[in-house]
Amino acid sequence: MITVIFCVSILDSSVFLILNIYLSKLGYSDPDIASFLSCRFLAAFSTAIPLGILIQNKRLQPFYAIIVVGYFTAIFSLLQAVHLGWKPIIYALFALQGISIAGRFIITAPYILRNIKKEEHTSVFALTFATGSAGLIIGGGLVYILSWIDPIYFHEGRILQYFCGFGLLALFAVFNMKKEEYVPQLKEKKSNLSQFDWALIGRAAMPNLVIAIGAGLTIPFVNLFFFNVFGMDSNQFALLGTMTSVLVLVGSLLVPSIKGRWGYGSITVTQSLSVAALFLLATSDFISTWEWAIYMAIICYVIRQPLMNLAGPMTAEMTMYYVGERNREMMSAVNSSIWSGSWFFSSLIFKVLRESGLNYGSIFYITTALYIVGVSFYFFLVRDFYRKEKAGLIGE
Repeated sequence: MITVIFCVSILDSSVFLILNIYLSKLGYSDPDIASFLSCRFLAAFSTAIPLGILIQNKRLQPFYAIIVVGYFTAIFSLLQAVHLGWKPIIYALFALQGISIAGRFIITAPYILRNIKKEEHTSVFALTFATGSAGLIIGGGLVYILSWIDPIYFHEGRILQYFCGFGLLALFAVFNMKKEEYVPQLKEKKSNLSQFDWALIGRAAMPNLVIAIGAGLTIPFVNLFFFNVFGMDSNQFALLGTMTSVLVLVGSLLVPSIKGRWGYGSITVTQSLSVAALFLLATSDFISTWEWAIYMAIICYVIRQPLMNLAGPMTAEMTMYYVGERNREMMSAVNSSIWSGSWFFSSLIFKVLRESGLNYGSIFYITTALYIVGVSFYFFLVRDFYRKEKAGLIGE
């Protein structure tokens, strides 16, 4: 699975770093791009919970293979469609991309919890985050180097086409994943939604929901922010993304030590520092004419993501323990649904706000406020987790 994540992350990096800028250069407006992304998130949202039900009591490797094929097919076909301006096809391919991303997210956590020893869970969760970051480092570095070698030939579209070749490596890796999986045999497969512990799942998911809504207003469009506010082209943003991913990788490798020393309480500390960096990033939009504003924006962007991502492996692990084995597949599906659904609505909101003339900084301030609320919810969730653990209610 680690090799699959690595190969897919290399393409992920190019999609995140340069696809929006490529679309902008082809003449698509910010509202157009927001509409495409909202379609991707809607498709992921619509399929997340059905997939969470479907994978119960089943091997996960075959699902992973289908998802990887779907993802690379969507990206490669999308590059042809955007160049030809076929908008209905573009929407359909963004939807397929969203379904594939959601499926990958939903399957990863249950696969780890099923097949890895409990004492190694934190390290493996951290390793998956670190592997994704390593893929982003290599992908971002390759984007910058290829653009530097020949910016005319290696334009954004051609780079994305070449990166689709990593799909072959991912397919080879996915078909060599562990065949003998542990598949929990529940007494009753919960195909009836009313049989899940929704109150428990809801408490675990609420902080993620608030943060996801805020993130959807910022993360998909941060490359457009740097492009339109500071004139940063795709190769420069790729280099910036590579620098950020290096710090994310280092931070991910430190997660087991941080959790071992300070426990899950460190989640809200790193998240709070990340929120402060986002606030300053938003502020840079209002002082963009100042000579040092771009450096302020770069520094804040580079440190914001690693600080927030430090909490990722710990929140993933803690919430899976919090809801218990019987609810884990559904918890994973709900988390994916939350991010997809929230980003769908957030993309529509971003579109409306940009059409009304609101600048990026003001939108990022909205994200900052939502992050503050989400971090507060995580603070209370961590306290409840330790209360339940002390009472012997965790792990049942």
